[in-house]
Amino acid sequence: MRSPLRRRKRSRSRPDLLVVGLGNPGRRYGRTLHNAGFMAVELLARSLGARLARTGELECGTGEADGVAVLLARPLTYMNLSGLAVAPVYRDCAESPGDLIVLHDDLDIPPGQVRLKRGGGTGGHNGLRSLQESLGTPAFLRVRIGIGRPPEGVDPADFVLSPPAPEVRERFLGGIAAAEEAVLDVLRDGFDKAMTRWNARRATPSPQTGEGDILLAPGGKTGGSISRKEAKKSHAEEV
Repeated sequence: MRSPLRRRKRSRSRPDLLVVGLGNPGRRYGRTLHNAGFMAVELLARSLGARLARTGELECGTGEADGVAVLLARPLTYMNLSGLAVAPVYRDCAESPGDLIVLHDDLDIPPGQVRLKRGGGTGGHNGLRSLQESLGTPAFLRVRIGIGRPPEGVDPADFVLSPPAPEVRERFLGGIAAAEEAVLDVLRDGFDKAMTRWNARRATPSPQTGEGDILLAPGGKTGGSISRKEAKKSHAEEV
């Protein structure tokens, strides 16, 4: 069956869909809650056989699934400047906001859950705010990866720049894997069908990958892995 997303390309060198994961670059942030989008794109790169490499202010790679050519991207600016990195490739690759899927962490969704959405506000997320300002539209597609609310008395800015607490780590990683699967469903069945399916689901357990299978952020000499001690340092300017 031909994917609903498949269409005649404007150019052989241009993808059908642009998929962007939001996060902060560098080993300090590699395993923090705010880097959920980065982690999901890394899993997608593995599934699609894409090799992520730096191109200007983005880390990009191309792949294909169900006849849909995909450009994966992770901004190498900090979160609050994500739009500046994404805007040039968006203008070059996308015919409309519906050609862009953004994967990002969401405080209003419990860990392990994923929700899909067409357009909307920013919910206080500086990466989404930067994208809306730079792209001139809020109408792009979103895959929202739940991280839950911070404990009482914890500033959300500090919370998102910390790794998941031990008791929710498995659910958080399950949400990363679910986000990857949700995008693959979009490629196969189209966004609306995938949205209906995923918005009815509950929390997803983590795949048993083992402690050694670390999801990384770009930019660090060690590939971006992060220790809990480093992640607990406050870097509110990058939220």
